[in-house]
Amino acid sequence: MTNTIALVDDDRNILTSVSIALEAEGFSVRCYSYGAEALKGISTQPVDVAVLDIKMPRMDGMELLEQLRRLSHVPVIFLTSKDDEVDELLGLRMGADDYIKKPFSQRLLIERIRALIRRGELARERNDPQGEPVVVRGRLVLDPARHMCTWGNQPVELTVTEFLILKSLAQRPGHVKSRDQLMDAAYGEHIYVDDRTIDSHIKRLRKKFKAVDSDFAHIETLYGVGYRYRER
Repeated sequence: MTNTIALVDDDRNILTSVSIALEAEGFSVRCYSYGAEALKGISTQPVDVAVLDIKMPRMDGMELLEQLRRLSHVPVIFLTSKDDEVDELLGLRMGADDYIKKPFSQRLLIERIRALIRRGELARERNDPQGEPVVVRGRLVLDPARHMCTWGNQPVELTVTEFLILKSLAQRPGHVKSRDQLMDAAYGEHIYVDDRTIDSHIKRLRKKFKAVDSDFAHIETLYGVGYRYRER
């Protein structure tokens, strides 16, 4: 089945060149020049991955992401300008799955899109009798087949990236996972992301769990080493 990508950017040259590259790889592409029309289009015709420019007139990528997250958990990749470090981290905390800096390699973008689609397919294997077992760690319950997470019976909404990072940590409580290991767990091998991307995902995970339990402190940082899940 053909996967559909929403490409949102006010730069017509980017829309044209990237859509041609994606279509050559077998993707179906819907192009939008403005955030408002993208929101309407994606809400009525869901896509597999959305690629959003941050800097757009009227409704920018941040606002579009905020609106989209009220409707779905569609994987989102941000396209950012070279010096938009603050925007990158803010975007990840708001629920983006990845970001790529402009000017960017179209091949890199295609590989990032494929990685997100593969992860989404795994998360949707709800009825596979050979699917992954449920992970239970005290008050934490992770159901990979249903992409469901609860803490003390309260649901915690996680993106695919957050879910995979948490699962990697919770599967072996007490064991330290380096950033490289968490990158592999969340993005797959051969896909490189900056260390700060993993750090930002960890911060968002902690924030989401603290929203349902202010005493949550089970994801520990070992400075210079990595992270571990502590089961009390």
